[in-house]
Amino acid sequence: MIRTGEISDIDAILNITKSCTLHMIQNYIYQWNEHYPDRGSFINDVENQELYVYIINGKVVACISLCRHMDEVYLPVKWKTTNGNNLYIHRLAVHTDFQKNGIGKILMDFAEKYAREKKFVSVRLDTFSVNKRNLKFYESRGYERLEGIHFPKQSEFPFYCYELIL
Repeated sequence: MIRTGEISDIDAILNITKSCTLHMIQNYIYQWNEHYPDRGSFINDVENQELYVYIINGKVVACISLCRHMDEVYLPVKWKTTNGNNLYIHRLAVHTDFQKNGIGKILMDFAEKYAREKKFVSVRLDTFSVNKRNLKFYESRGYERLEGIHFPKQSEFPFYCYELIL
């Protein structure tokens, strides 16, 4: 079941992102760290009603943020569609105990359906260039890889921007 995230979910979400961070680091993928994702990002998502959680047996096991605002880091990117009516996906995470069960796909299906229902022209996201699993996942869904951006507090390697035109 997917529902809107609440402040009371944030500790569980931070546990999820910590498990994902440790798993990625064990696989030499330095996408997330002690700086990101952080509590403040999730509080902001809740306040803006942009956080969604996936529940199994009453437990939050995954999350996704569906944001309307374009972060400044994306301004130089040459997107396929005009800026202004785009949905941005951030902080998609599935607890490692529940990965490889299709939950990421379910959340992406939800996000894309949400974007279509709300009449967004595209869905945009970024993912770490070294995370081959994520690159394959988004490209298999029809997202087009654009250019790279950098998050110096996260990695020296770029994050690729992706866009799906709806």
